[in-house]
Amino acid sequence: MAARNQVWRLARTPPEGWPTDGDFALHDEPLPEPGDGQALTRTLYLSLDPYQWGRRRSGTEQPGDVCHGRTVSQVVASRSADWREGDYIFCPAGWQSHGLVGDGVDVFGYMFPRTLDPQLAPISTAVGVLGMLGLTAYAGLVVQCAPRPGETVVVSAASGGVGQVAGQLARLHGCRVVGIAGKPEKCAYLTDALGFDACVSHLDADFAARLAAACPDGIDIYFENVGGRVFEAVLPLLAQDARITLCGMISQYGNTDGRDAAEVWRQTGAPYFARRAVQVHPLFVGNYVASHQAEFLERMAGWVASGDVRYKEDIWQGIERAPEAFSAMLRGDNFGKTLVEVAKPRLQ
Repeated sequence: MAARNQVWRLARTPPEGWPTDGDFALHDEPLPEPGDGQALTRTLYLSLDPYQWGRRRSGTEQPGDVCHGRTVSQVVASRSADWREGDYIFCPAGWQSHGLVGDGVDVFGYMFPRTLDPQLAPISTAVGVLGMLGLTAYAGLVVQCAPRPGETVVVSAASGGVGQVAGQLARLHGCRVVGIAGKPEKCAYLTDALGFDACVSHLDADFAARLAAACPDGIDIYFENVGGRVFEAVLPLLAQDARITLCGMISQYGNTDGRDAAEVWRQTGAPYFARRAVQVHPLFVGNYVASHQAEFLERMAGWVASGDVRYKEDIWQGIERAPEAFSAMLRGDNFGKTLVEVAKPRLQ
């Protein structure tokens, strides 16, 4: 067992703009000791997600707090009847090499620890396509927007973790799927590997015209991950009775003008929403855990096993690279679901 715990703590709040080296501090600390009903875990995979920056900028995390993050971990010592040494579990251990689960350990709302079976799927998928990421795509696309065969679905940040799953779910429901991504290799992956019907690069000078050409019959469903100029290009293409799931606005997470990004988004879209009877669904995945997680896991596990849903991971090595990987993900430099591999599993 390692002698020390490597912990990233928030260094200041509220951070301004985009992450910098001064926002995080790496601490070398003693391992936490599990109490009665608790287990000590070793982090294997740390999930990095855009919402984490919103938590920090809003003050939900305070200076000195362990940076929040979902993890796949392995139990290394247990005083709990629920977990044995060697068990793989999903838990919100945060940006650290070790953590505690069990009685009296604060968890992030709905994310209660659960044991994973490595025989059913690669364990990294518990923070990806078979985790909250996949449920986010499922809740937004399938539950909120109820896609119908023949409809046109546009997904922004389509090569990211949520976007690639949302687009494939639309394809499985018989829709025409148009992705919005950046670099040519990302667009090629979406069309060639994941079966998107088209992909448009937001880096192109004539991006809005290219998007319009890719959606000649308008847009029936828009999965919003980006905001900003991408959203502005989508607005005039929205069809009558279109549906939008508002998952995120990653392009706006570094704004420093003090305006509420979601409110600006709604004000920008309001004329189009009213004129075309557009339904807008804010998306918080926690609202769908109790009602849809079991259904989602059963259906998604089948799609993954059959190859109907594929996924790409962007894996960084070492807990010390967490801030670097996090910044790259927010800039859109990731290609797939961003993970940090903190340690290798210990064979049981």
